[in-house]
Amino acid sequence: MLVVTRQADYALRASVEMAQIPFGERISTAAVARRANVPLPFLAKIVSELVTRGILKTTRGLGGGVSLARPAKTISMLEIIVAIDGPVLLNTCVFEPQSCKQSSTCSVCEAFTEAQHRLVADLGAVSLEWLATRAVGRAAELNSDLVLSATLPYT
Repeated sequence: MLVVTRQADYALRASVEMAQIPFGERISTAAVARRANVPLPFLAKIVSELVTRGILKTTRGLGGGVSLARPAKTISMLEIIVAIDGPVLLNTCVFEPQSCKQSSTCSVCEAFTEAQHRLVADLGAVSLEWLATRAVGRAAELNSDLVLSATLPYT
């Protein structure tokens, strides 16, 4: 089973929360943890890694906090996943063809390689800006449904 780790999932959710605030503004890690529903101890480790990778930046002291290091439109899902989990890999034969004696003639390896390229391209094409916009839109839809159900007596 191919699964993005929980830590990468938390990193994506926390980054989406940070992308929803104006670029350059800071937010406390506690607020991000609360908004993204990410345990604070996990988030501290994640923030550290994302700072090292140039995705986030932190400011200490009064008015400090965490923020995106670059505009959300320049940060992809792939970049965040790779920063936390390492390269996205479907099978050993894709990144170490020499490990498989049949890799040069194997149709399974060829299929994995093509799927790998598509997956990496797709994840690389999804920006943090797009994810944040979708998150805001979904929250608005949910809120309007709640308001509608609260105002209609029989829904």
